[in-house]
Amino acid sequence: MRRFSSAKRNFELLNEAESGSRPAARIIPRAEHSISRSAISPNALRVLYRLREAGYEAFLVGGCVRDLLLGITPKDFDIATSALPEEVKRTFRNCRLIGRRFRLAHVFFGRDIIEVATFRAMSTPDEMPEIPVADLDDDDEPEDFDEELDDLEEDEDDESETDESTVLAEAGPHQTGFHGSRPLPLRDRSRHAGAGDEDDEDRVTDEHGRILRDNAYGNIDDDVWRRDFTANSLYYNIADFSIWDYTGGVEDIAARRLKLIGDPVTRYREDPVRMLRAARFEAKLGFTLDGETGSAIPQLRELLASVPPARLFDETLKLFLTGHGERSLEVLRARGLFAELMPTVDSYLARHPDGAVARLLKRGLANTDQRVQQGKPVTPTFLFALLLYGPIADIIEKQPQEKWHDIGTIVDAVDRAARGAQGRISIPKRFSLGVREMFAAQPRLEQPRGRRALRMLEQPRFRAGFDLLLLRADMGLADPAIASWWTKVQEVSQTDRDRMADALGARERPAGEGGGQRRPRRRRRRGRGRAPAAT
Repeated sequence: MRRFSSAKRNFELLNEAESGSRPAARIIPRAEHSISRSAISPNALRVLYRLREAGYEAFLVGGCVRDLLLGITPKDFDIATSALPEEVKRTFRNCRLIGRRFRLAHVFFGRDIIEVATFRAMSTPDEMPEIPVADLDDDDEPEDFDEELDDLEEDEDDESETDESTVLAEAGPHQTGFHGSRPLPLRDRSRHAGAGDEDDEDRVTDEHGRILRDNAYGNIDDDVWRRDFTANSLYYNIADFSIWDYTGGVEDIAARRLKLIGDPVTRYREDPVRMLRAARFEAKLGFTLDGETGSAIPQLRELLASVPPARLFDETLKLFLTGHGERSLEVLRARGLFAELMPTVDSYLARHPDGAVARLLKRGLANTDQRVQQGKPVTPTFLFALLLYGPIADIIEKQPQEKWHDIGTIVDAVDRAARGAQGRISIPKRFSLGVREMFAAQPRLEQPRGRRALRMLEQPRFRAGFDLLLLRADMGLADPAIASWWTKVQEVSQTDRDRMADALGARERPAGEGGGQRRPRRRRRRGRGRAPAAT
C-alpha cells in the first residue's frame, strides 16, 4: 500500500539552503514582460512606494501578478514586504493588523483593502510518522476552530496565501505535532514572530501533516517556497518594475499549466484546501493540472474532512460566486471533490444525472455567472437554494403526495437538507433562513389569490423566490403561465396590477358566487361578558 511522504521530505525538496541547491530568482526586466503600472491599482502603488521610501523591500505577489500577465484585471492586489507587521502599521495610519498566529496588515483606502504580508521563513519539520491512506478515518478529524466568518479571506483571488494567512489565523486549539523552526541567521532572530509567546514552538501540524501554525518571518528567498503553485509565486518589484521568478511560473502561465511547488502529496497534506484551489484555477483560468498536482487528488480528497467548515464555506463562495460556477461544478465532480464538499448534493446528482433538478442547478449557476460578468450582485442565499434543491426535493417526495405543497413540509425539508450540508460546510444562519423563506414562498407564488397575492411583491425575499420560480418553470417544475403572470404584474402600474389580481380572483371562484363580486364577510358575534382566552 502506498504511504504518504513525510513532512521532512518536503522540507528537503524546498529548503536545501545549507547546500546551496535551492534555485535563485530569475529576474525578468521591464522590457521583457507585459505588466504596466497603469494596470495596477493606484492604492496598491501607494503602498508599494511608501514601503520602499521607508527603506523596505516591497513586491506585488501572487494571483494579481499572474492575472496581469494573462491580461486579466485583478480584483485584488496583495503585497509582500520585508517590513514586520508592526512596522507596516507604523508606516500607515490607515492600517489594521489581523491574524492570531500569523500577523497580516490591511491598509484601508475607503472600501479598498490592500493586504500586506511579511516575508515568511521556511521551517524545518522533524521526522513525522508515515500514515497509510487506509489509516485516515473519520475519527482523525480535528476539532473545529472557533473562527468567525469575517476573519476568513474575503478576497476571491487570494491564491498566494493558502495556509499562511487563513489557516494560520485559525490555528488555535490544536496541540499535536510540534516542530522547531530552522535556526535563523543572527541578524534575523529579532524578527521571530513568536518571541515572547507562552511557548517557543514555531511550527504546528496535525497528525496528517496539515499546517496549523507557522510564525517565523524570513526573506523573499524563503517566502517563495511557502507559496502553493508556481503560477502564484511571481513577485513584481516596484524598485525597478522587474518580475522575480524562482519556480518557472512565467513559463507555466504561458503554457496555462498549474503545478504545485514541491511534492504534491505533502503540499496537499499541509493544506487540503489546495485541492479545491487547484480545481478553482482549472475552472476559472482553463489551466491544466500538471502531473501529480492532478493525479494525487483522488487519493487525498478525504482529507478535506479535517478542514474547518467555516473555511469550506468561504471556498465554496469563491468556487461558485466569482463568475465560473458552472464550470467549477463540472471540475469538482470530475475530480471527486464535490462528494467531499457537499456529499448529499453529489449523491442526488449521481442518482439523477439528467433530471430536471440537475438541469435547474446548471442553468442557475450559468445565470449566476452571467450576473457576475455583468457586475450585478449575487447572493449566497440563492446559491444554496440551487445546491440544496435536490436534497430538499428528495425529502419532500418521501412524504405523502398530498403534503408536498404544505409549507410545513417544505420548511422541514429545507431545515433537514441544510443540517445535512452543515456536516461539511458551515452555512451562516442568515443564509439558511433565506433559503427556507425562498422555498416557503413557492406555494404562494404558484397559487396567487386575488389582491392578497400582490402583498408578495412587498416581501424582502420576493425577488429571490420569483427567480427560483422562473427557473422551476423553465425546467417544467412549475406552471409557465403563473411565472409569466408574476413577470407581467411587476411591469405594469398599480391600477393594472389591481385589475390583473381581480381578474385572477374571478377566474378562481366557482360559478354562482355572485358573478365575480366579493361575498360579504360575516361578522363574528362576541358573547357579552365572555372572559378573554387564557394565555
